[in-house]
Amino acid sequence: MIDRYIAYIRDVRRYSPRTQALYADALTSFAQWAEIAGNDGVIPDLIGNLIPSRIREYEAHLIGSGYKPRTVHLHLSALSGYCNYLIKEGKLASNPVRGVKRPKMEKRLPEYYRESSMDEYLKETAHAAGEDELTLLESLNPREPLFAELYKRRLRRLIISILYGTGIRRAELLTLTIGSVDFSRGTLRVIGKGDKMREIPLIPSLTQEISLYLKAASMTEASRTPRDPLLVTEKGRPLYPEYVDRAVKKELDGYGITGRKSPHVLRHTLATALLQEGADLNAIKEMLGHANLAATEVYTHNSVARLKQQYLIAHPRAKKTGNND
Repeated sequence: MIDRYIAYIRDVRRYSPRTQALYADALTSFAQWAEIAGNDGVIPDLIGNLIPSRIREYEAHLIGSGYKPRTVHLHLSALSGYCNYLIKEGKLASNPVRGVKRPKMEKRLPEYYRESSMDEYLKETAHAAGEDELTLLESLNPREPLFAELYKRRLRRLIISILYGTGIRRAELLTLTIGSVDFSRGTLRVIGKGDKMREIPLIPSLTQEISLYLKAASMTEASRTPRDPLLVTEKGRPLYPEYVDRAVKKELDGYGITGRKSPHVLRHTLATALLQEGADLNAIKEMLGHANLAATEVYTHNSVARLKQQYLIAHPRAKKTGNND
C-alpha cells in the first residue's frame, strides 16, 4: 500500500520528487518500527498500527531516538497523508494522526543574502552573460574544452539570474521549457505545485540574458523547439537537481555571500527584498506560488528583525539606559 500511496502523490497530487522521497522514507521507517513493536502479535499488520495510541508511541520513539521536532513533524505529516489516502481507499475509518499532539517547533526565519552581495555578484559576472562571450562561443567548436567552459559559466549565471529574478523553486526551474518564456510580453509561465500555472514578470535584463543564452544553447547537441527544456548542459542534456545545487554553490562562492548557498535561499532573498521595497504581500504570494498567505507572511518577520536592527543602530535613545534620560 505504501508504494501505491507514493505513486498516488507522484501522479495525482504531483508532489515534488524530494517530497516523495521524504514521505517514502518516513513511511518505511514507521513500517519497520511497527513490525518490531508488533512482534508480540497484538497488532500484526501496518494498518492495525494506525491508531492514536500507536502513533503516540511512534512519536515518543522518534523523540527518544534524538529526532528534531521538525523531523518528527515530517514523519507525522507523512503518516497523516497516508491515512487520508487509506480513508479514500476505504481501508481506514478515520485519521488517527489528527488527535496526536505534535512537538513544539522553534520558528526559523528564512535565510536570505544581502542585496549588496547579490548586486556585486551580478556585476562581477555580467561578462559571462554578455554578447562578447557569445561571439567567442560562436567562433568555437562545441566539442572544444573552452566552449564547454564558457557555456557552463553562462549557464550557471543564468540559473542564478532566474532563481533570484523570479523566486521560482528548483523543481519549477527544471520544468521550464523554451516555450515558457514569452519574450513579447516579458513573462515566464511556471508550472508549480499541483500543476498550477502562474505567470511571473521578467525584468528586461533577464529577458535579454535568456535570449542570449538560447543562442548559445542552439550550438549544443540539443534540439531546440518550444517544448524542449529551456536549460541544458553543454552536451544538450536536461538539467537535474544536483546540477542546479552545485551551480548555485559554485557561483555564490565569494562576493561577501555567507551562509547556506542553495536555490531556496535565493527564493527567500527575492521575497525579502520585494517586501522591504514595499511590494504588496498578496502580489508576492502570487509570484511565489504560495497556496495561502500564511506561507508568505513569514517574510514579514525578516523585515521586523531588520527594522529592529536598524532601530538599535540609529535611534538616539536606543542605547541609553533608564527611563528619564
